Amino acid sequence: MKKYRVNVNGSLYEVEIEEMEAPAAGAAAPAAAQAPAASKAPAAPAGGQQIKAPMPGTILDVRVQAGQAVKKGQVLVILEAMKMENEIQAPCDGTVGSVNVRKGDSVETQALICTIA
Repeated sequence: MKKYRVNVNGSLYEVEIEEMEAPAAGAAAPAAAQAPAASKAPAAPAGGQQIKAPMPGTILDVRVQAGQAVKKGQVLVILEAMKMENEIQAPCDGTVGSVNVRKGDSVETQALICTIA
């Protein structure tokens, strides 16, 4: 972790940033770490769209269920990240194929939230 002081509009903030290295192609460790999540979340149906978490956070509310018809822009879930509530919206019209999160779940970036067919 590296510490930095950042001046934003005259306010001084201290931030810590963790350095991360990209894994080498074909590395076994990341695949092993993601195996439990992958087994829990089914793959998107053919022609379906996967809705993934844009950032790590906590699911505050799930507003859809499997089989429900949704319209583009409809709120699927509320994701809390850094004390902010983020509405994860449907990118297209369709039917929810699966919902892979529940209220209170912690998710990482790119975690599968749901699928839309």
